[in-house]
Amino acid sequence: MTHPRSFFLAALFTVAIALTGMPHSARAATASDIQQDSAQALRNLYKTNSIAADLSHKAKGILVFPNIVKGGFFLGGSYGEGELIEGGHVTGYYSSASGSIGFQLGAQSYSYVIFLMNDKALRYLKETNGWEVGVGPTVVIVNTGAAKNLSTTTMKDDAYAFIFGQQGLMAGISLEGSKISHIDR
Repeated sequence: MTHPRSFFLAALFTVAIALTGMPHSARAATASDIQQDSAQALRNLYKTNSIAADLSHKAKGILVFPNIVKGGFFLGGSYGEGELIEGGHVTGYYSSASGSIGFQLGAQSYSYVIFLMNDKALRYLKETNGWEVGVGPTVVIVNTGAAKNLSTTTMKDDAYAFIFGQQGLMAGISLEGSKISHIDR
């Protein structure tokens, strides 16, 4: 029997894809697709954000989610797949999923990258059965305004996240409560 929450998230994901009218789905079919999309997302981020480019050289690991789709009509959810890069090599594939209840309406897609700055954060990601952002290592969301005041020498937290490439109509993006889980590809 299908779990009601799984059915709900699958239905919501389908609605979100339909609402956005975007030709590229959040679910990459193969490891190769995820790698190509992740490489493009990183190029886009580094082109527009020099702090992110600097962090990439100091990070122990880089989690890249090139296409998250979020949709909601009072109940909401988001889903996307990405990869973990360590030392310039892909070492695993992960999904990012969230659900929410409350006033919300619309659909959008976006990308996000989390730079894991120390062994503690990297170990937590690999050893937990799904990392819920907001629990465990400290993740700082770096927005455009804050990025102007940061340098790689002043950054001391476990992880830094950059959200970019938003498309669609839906207010606000938060990573808190997103569950990042290892997947096989």
